[in-house]
Amino acid sequence: MKFTVADLLDQLSTEECLPLAKLEKSLALTTKGDRQQLRIGLDALVRLELVCENEAGLLRRDCPELIPARLRCSSKGFCFALRDDGGEDIYIRDHQLNHAWNGDRVLVRISREGGRRRSPEGGVQCILERNTTSLLAQIERQEERLVAVPLDDRLLTSVELPAEDEVHLEPEQESVVEVRIDRFPVGQFAPQGHVARSLPVRGGEEADLDLLLTKHHLHERPAAPRATLKAPQEKGRNDLSALPTLLLEGWSGENAPILPALSLEQREGGWRLWLHSPAVAERVGLGTGLDGWMREQVEAVCAGQRWLPLLPPALAKGAGFQAGKEQEAVSVALDLDAEGSLEHYRFCLSRIRPDVRVDAAALEALAERKPKARTLPAALKALKDQLPLLEQVLTLSELLRQRRLAAGSIDLDLAIPTLESLGDLRLPAPDGGNQGWLVERGGTTPDGVLREVVLVAHRALGQHLAALKLPGLFALNAPAEAAEINEVAKAALALEIPLELSAEGNASAAELAAAFAGTDRKRALQQQLRDSLRPAQLGAEPGGYAVAGEPLAFAPWACPGLHYADLWNQHLLVTLLSEGKDRPTVRHKISADIASDSCHGAIDWALLPPSQLAPYEQALAHGLPQRLDGRRRQLQEFQDDLLTMAQARHAEPQVGQTLPGVVSGVQSYGFFVEVPPSNVEGLVHVSSLKDDWYEYRSRQNRLVGRKFRRTYMIGDSVEVEIQKVDALRHQIDLAVLMPDLEAQEDSSEDAAESIDDVASD
Repeated sequence: MKFTVADLLDQLSTEECLPLAKLEKSLALTTKGDRQQLRIGLDALVRLELVCENEAGLLRRDCPELIPARLRCSSKGFCFALRDDGGEDIYIRDHQLNHAWNGDRVLVRISREGGRRRSPEGGVQCILERNTTSLLAQIERQEERLVAVPLDDRLLTSVELPAEDEVHLEPEQESVVEVRIDRFPVGQFAPQGHVARSLPVRGGEEADLDLLLTKHHLHERPAAPRATLKAPQEKGRNDLSALPTLLLEGWSGENAPILPALSLEQREGGWRLWLHSPAVAERVGLGTGLDGWMREQVEAVCAGQRWLPLLPPALAKGAGFQAGKEQEAVSVALDLDAEGSLEHYRFCLSRIRPDVRVDAAALEALAERKPKARTLPAALKALKDQLPLLEQVLTLSELLRQRRLAAGSIDLDLAIPTLESLGDLRLPAPDGGNQGWLVERGGTTPDGVLREVVLVAHRALGQHLAALKLPGLFALNAPAEAAEINEVAKAALALEIPLELSAEGNASAAELAAAFAGTDRKRALQQQLRDSLRPAQLGAEPGGYAVAGEPLAFAPWACPGLHYADLWNQHLLVTLLSEGKDRPTVRHKISADIASDSCHGAIDWALLPPSQLAPYEQALAHGLPQRLDGRRRQLQEFQDDLLTMAQARHAEPQVGQTLPGVVSGVQSYGFFVEVPPSNVEGLVHVSSLKDDWYEYRSRQNRLVGRKFRRTYMIGDSVEVEIQKVDALRHQIDLAVLMPDLEAQEDSSEDAAESIDDVASD
């Protein structure tokens, strides 16, 4: 089917009827079969009272009691609907799923309100969009049926296969199959599918990548539509080609995203810091076929040694920067005082000429170079003329980082391990990504330096759009719940980590991060803190962005080759700069500088006509932020799987070996151990601890032996044996090295006698 229920509903308004013929045209339905499917879908939506149909056409009913959400199920059968509006998750019992699967977008009706310690409950009323159109599975014969059992244990179902797929029951080598869903479950009828192809389990890195791309439906991305790129306008463009400019580049994978460039000028009392973003929006019209294709891709995705790009090759090549070549850009001048505080800013369309490319090797050589050394390392010879500028940029970047941390932003030393197969995935995005925290990066990495400038540039646009009341896409990140932070603080106090609490007995996430940084259990405690922080999301209204310590408004725009949200906001910024009205009428001789913060509070006229604002307002009204967020979460799951697969493959040759590890989490059923250098995490099940009977003490977050009083708690160093590795399911079974039981019994008896002696005295 060419459309989903979500696509259909997005075309309908709650105020104005849409004729059926126009709906068919907007959905690009040309065949009789496609129109019949539309008719079936409309009839079902009319019965569900989601759509009203009359002679004038179709009208979408306003149903505030039906909540858009995405399902997230666990292997234990627990399902929650994660609301698009960011509200409290809704618990869905299995008999209320109505055949919806993990990852599906649904409409949910709440049947029971939540309580103090209970989530609200509800049921799925309509499936808006299926997430799983194909899956990885293993084939089994169950009685007379041939079925595919999904590898993803969150899909609590099996898929019926035709008899001819029996040939895949006995493959020549260990493999799994890709199953295409032909019919989703309906009523009492089970889902049906067919085997599309077999995939080897042990075929090397490329085969593993193919497995993961297939699992996350990224192996058959549609090709970008053909489009003629527009030439950026020359009128009103600032010539900054004489300004010394640096290209900080950390990524090196195939099709790596294009990134911004930086310039720096000293001014009285501080600096003028320039960020130049590639002028992508000027080359692609908003709402065109190519723009729609990029909107569906949402982000450039790192697949290890190569990328699945957001921009088609011609667009990336045309907009990307090269050292020594003049290129169009969208720039912002950030005026900073001597302390690194943002005083003023101004946006402009520009033309730049980057002087030199700066990579990680150059920054590392600069950091290791002695202050009075007369010779230049080989990595710095190409930068000889730009070294003073580069050193100033590094100094300012560190100053910006310190101000950000002082504002409540959180850096955690939880970088991805340096496994070669992970490629560029080892380097965090220069804008910080979608997490509720930032990877701790020093001033000797291109991404770390670039990130501090990008965050300030995004803060500037967020404040500008909010002040001018323009319909932008804002990044939002609320602080973590006090109760969750306090649980982390309790775990730290149980480990005798010194903490300073407020008068109410609370601690902030930033204070915990600083306290953990100086302990020998830093990594394990920071992992606990990480799990309590909320991920960032997109919204149509400005708000706080705790990731960067920004309390007011934050609008991403500087990395249009990495995120579609940045490209969308760049479209809006370019429209403002090229089409915005700087005075109420042409008869007014005094104009306002609508490109800078000096105009805030002085604008009492419409900056853009309704016809130009309409595409932005309509996209926001039709749920663009929620759609982008949902897709971003799916892509993040792919990258998480890529990391865990690489870690599992690294651990496979170590099966049977005993290695040092660190306890990273404790539960009633056992404890998790992280094993360097890949930081693969495995489970030591409590049933494998044969030396004693262990109790779980939740308040102290530890396991304690009843007889010998041996404990296992977060941050403990242990020796473990890797017993089993299941790379497909990312499961690592570990066994802890047991102490000498006889010596332990003697030690226990001595301790008991000592206690008796003290008691008798």
